[in-house]
Amino acid sequence: MTGELERRAVAAVSAERIADDLASLVRIPSVTSDETAAADHVAGLLRAGGPSVAVERRDVDASALAADPAHPGSEMARTILPLVRGTVRAGRPGRRLVLSGHTDVVPVGDPGTWSTPPFEPVTDGGRMRGRGTCDMKGGDVAAVEALRALASLAGPDGTLPEPLAGEASFVGVPSEEDGGAGTLAAIRAGWTGDVVVVTEPTRLAIVTAAAGAITFRLTVPGRAAHASTRREGVSALEKLEVLHAALRADETRRNAAEPDPRMRRLGMPYPTIIGKVAGGDWASTVPDLVVADGRYGVRLGQDCAGAFAELQAVVAAACAADLWLREHPATVEIAGGLFDAVDQPADLPLERELSAAVEHVEGDAPAVVAVPYGSDMRLWVRVGGIPCVLYGPGDVRDAHAADESVALDEVVRCARALAAWLVRGLSAG
Repeated sequence: MTGELERRAVAAVSAERIADDLASLVRIPSVTSDETAAADHVAGLLRAGGPSVAVERRDVDASALAADPAHPGSEMARTILPLVRGTVRAGRPGRRLVLSGHTDVVPVGDPGTWSTPPFEPVTDGGRMRGRGTCDMKGGDVAAVEALRALASLAGPDGTLPEPLAGEASFVGVPSEEDGGAGTLAAIRAGWTGDVVVVTEPTRLAIVTAAAGAITFRLTVPGRAAHASTRREGVSALEKLEVLHAALRADETRRNAAEPDPRMRRLGMPYPTIIGKVAGGDWASTVPDLVVADGRYGVRLGQDCAGAFAELQAVVAAACAADLWLREHPATVEIAGGLFDAVDQPADLPLERELSAAVEHVEGDAPAVVAVPYGSDMRLWVRVGGIPCVLYGPGDVRDAHAADESVALDEVVRCARALAAWLVRGLSAG
């Protein structure tokens, strides 16, 4: 009977509904710190699954959560963290399966670099373009559709039929892009389970290990002078160039020293970048201060504190080797999200179960890989103590970019595989 239930759930996934739902969600400009409308909309998509989907919306006090010792940092000011959950239950207790995704997106950057307006989704050649299509509203919609497909199996009393047992949920969270406070809020609210699949863009590979990242701020001093006598001053921008060169050399060293073959295959598993620079107050004045924000990779087997200690050592050594910075050292501090690296056993049962479901639906087993970016997986594992993998539609190379897009076929395939996994997982209860 379980096989028949699985077949029915997979068949219930609608490609047309997925396209419509993704377009409607992308139209909501849920840039990090402004996710309430998106959470409300996801609640509506869950309710469309019928009365067997129990839907909850909760706004968590962001300032109260900030006092939590496990708080992962944030880059945006906010007062609330809007959470949404939909749950489908069987008539008897069993395993609790969780699908999860974030509702926030990054800013669009220069709108002139987009072919079409970022929040007006366009479908072309089987791909939908718009901010958040890949990272990660395509994954959100796939997960919601999988849960609704499971709900379609429910009987008149709203519960899933035997032999299914337990419950399955979709948990939608904010604030992933600037740290992950939304997932911490969900964990503290008890919106957890026995296993979690986060539908981040993985090109339908299963991710069990991931590098992390810290957001840092460099404050670099100089000495002001009139432009006509610039040699009387010290340009803080030129001193930032000294530090930037040291960071690039450190990046090369760290990546070359990586022993794990899964990470080495990525080419550069631990990138360092300075993404934002501000300084100077007059075109004809030597700048006496530059502030630069950047990202520093957290190595596998390392936490954020260890990565920050490495970063501090690199900055200190570069300052010590420079005549000006030796006497006027730059400072470095944590300025945003804290993404610990995360690794899990190679024989993780969750990976095997999901892989088997994907292979049954797709005909081929998915790749199992590691990735060079941080995600909420590390919070489910390290704070929640829950096995977790990433599996979702889209390619991270399209994330955060102009003309971000996702293949609609991948979203549909993901939803079908997840629907099969939900039925299998609950029948194992």
